[in-house]
Amino acid sequence: MRAKVGPTRPYVVLVASKQEWTSRSLESILAPGGYVVLASYTAQGTLLRAKRDQPDAIIVDAELPDGSGHDLCLRLRSEGLVTPSTPILVILPKPPTRRDRLAALRAGAWECLSEPLDAEETLAILDALVPAKLDADRARSEGLIDDATGLYNVRGLTRRARELASHASRARAPLACVVLAPDPTFEDPKQKLEETPSSVVRQIARRLKATGRRSDAIGRLGHGAFAVVALDTDAGQARDLANRLCGAILAPGDASNPPFRMHAGCHGVSDFHAASIDAVELMFRATAALREARTDPAGGWLRAFEDTDAGRSPA
Repeated sequence: MRAKVGPTRPYVVLVASKQEWTSRSLESILAPGGYVVLASYTAQGTLLRAKRDQPDAIIVDAELPDGSGHDLCLRLRSEGLVTPSTPILVILPKPPTRRDRLAALRAGAWECLSEPLDAEETLAILDALVPAKLDADRARSEGLIDDATGLYNVRGLTRRARELASHASRARAPLACVVLAPDPTFEDPKQKLEETPSSVVRQIARRLKATGRRSDAIGRLGHGAFAVVALDTDAGQARDLANRLCGAILAPGDASNPPFRMHAGCHGVSDFHAASIDAVELMFRATAALREARTDPAGGWLRAFEDTDAGRSPA
């Protein structure tokens, strides 16, 4: 039978079990139903495969060689390795009790299966949950909010920035953009932003929310970069804003995170009506300045667009 096909690729189920025969048993059940089955035998391996392969469902043994299935579910959810709508099913060695189901739900699993597996029941559960997962993922991707941080996504930020730009133009008011990104290594300024730990991303998002003004448009640009579009903020004030935001982000508090520093780029105009740019160009220029800051051989953390002077590292 052909694999079940979602909007862009076949349905993929990741099976995490210490026993190879469990994976083979599930493959014998799911493959005839049109699913592609991937296998992992440890919790750590499952975390890596989930990040790399982005499965549409995950089936987890209650116990794995390097941890419990419940702990694995918690990490998959808390580290953002799967979307919130990705179904996770836990396999128990006996029929689940009410206590078992509650423990699974609290760990982030959606359903419990018991050995020996019921082929018809397992297929029916996945046939109901996986299409719903794909619909939810598609709805989020077409929305305006970044699921992991609660900030605007690129689409939402662009729309909000255009609204602020329209207001600034009518009022002949200043408008600025600050784009920020972490450097978790202190060593490699060319490190990919996609390598930023999820815990660092969440810390930055949380502190931007707490520090930003209600009138600011705050959004996430990809995995590790963030942008703030601010009304009534000119070029000089954009530097002050970058200092304030980065200082808040780097304030002590999340000791469990790896050490990191921030880089920032900014651009601001004193009269947006007279400027020859639009909101997208404003953000593009701030992003270009960030790129210069991240590769500055002098080690400056802050750059303004077309500015040659690096700022001092925030305290």
